[in-house]
Amino acid sequence: MTYCFRFKCLNCSLLLAFLLFFQMNLKAQVDLSGLDKILMQNDKFLGKNKLLVVQKDGKTIFLKETEDFKLKMPAPVGASSKWLTAALVMIFVDEGKLSLDDQVSKYIPIFSKYMKGYITLRHCLSQTVGLDTDAAGLVKFTQKTRYNTLEEEMEYFATKKLIVDNPGEAFADASVGLNIAGRVLEVITKKTFDRVAQEKLFRPLMMKTSSFYDEEGKAPNPSGGASCSAFDYMNFLTMIANKGMFNGKKVLSAASVGELLKNQFPDARIRYNPELTKGFTFAMGAWMETTSTDGKGLRYSCGSPTGAWPWIDLNNRTIGMFLPEKPLAVTNRAFYEQLISEVEAVIN
Repeated sequence: MTYCFRFKCLNCSLLLAFLLFFQMNLKAQVDLSGLDKILMQNDKFLGKNKLLVVQKDGKTIFLKETEDFKLKMPAPVGASSKWLTAALVMIFVDEGKLSLDDQVSKYIPIFSKYMKGYITLRHCLSQTVGLDTDAAGLVKFTQKTRYNTLEEEMEYFATKKLIVDNPGEAFADASVGLNIAGRVLEVITKKTFDRVAQEKLFRPLMMKTSSFYDEEGKAPNPSGGASCSAFDYMNFLTMIANKGMFNGKKVLSAASVGELLKNQFPDARIRYNPELTKGFTFAMGAWMETTSTDGKGLRYSCGSPTGAWPWIDLNNRTIGMFLPEKPLAVTNRAFYEQLISEVEAVIN
């Protein structure tokens, strides 16, 4: 009788454990069907082929593809390229081949000849180089470069770009800083920027569709010339969210990831910040959208006027990527805010 009682108790315990697990699993499920509605409401300006993917703690909780545009299909990511380039530079900082406080004239001597020798890599990645810049609109990020090489582009920056601020004093969103940093990588590696990106960033992160190569043979564009799939970019975001680790291997040090997510010049005034990112603070390669009470970044993004919008939310441990197959004709900040708000409402 005692044996029978114990057997029944054991069965009861197993049942309770199963029900508890089932209940916990149900709680773990999230209903992000509201994202479908948002996509439909904005379908007119988003175009036919686009996708949205959201992950939490490494698991996909939402994926919306179209029949002709899938998760692993590459597309131009425009200004979202900046985050990739900034991380690529930090790989060389980790290797001791560069310092953020190196003056770029150390690698590109022509800058010294034109009174621009005090610009550092830190200024480049934080877009506080102090040179006159063109407004970074949609046309700027979708037009083809007129330079045959990054070296040729640097000669133009050195000889033609006016000094309008001391480095570090003012922020202006443009292509100048990240492209200078890209040329520095070419100099120290003696390889083209697109090849450096393949070897040091894309391969370790298994970003198989990603490239900075210009199909017309022009100079690669570190600020806006990357093409990759949403799947690939999510690998990059996973690495950043995991403090530099990807698939159990270190791609970046935690310290370097911390630098990427830090506002390097909090007192810099804003000379130019596009409407799409008004109110955000630029870190290194990406925007700090929200902060905690002590000023630490919580949500980061690197949205592009072309439509690509990758983000990381450290608070609710989610990452996401919206990607259109072709650059959008118009941009809509409200659309991205709707996406983020829906995710936050369900996750939190």
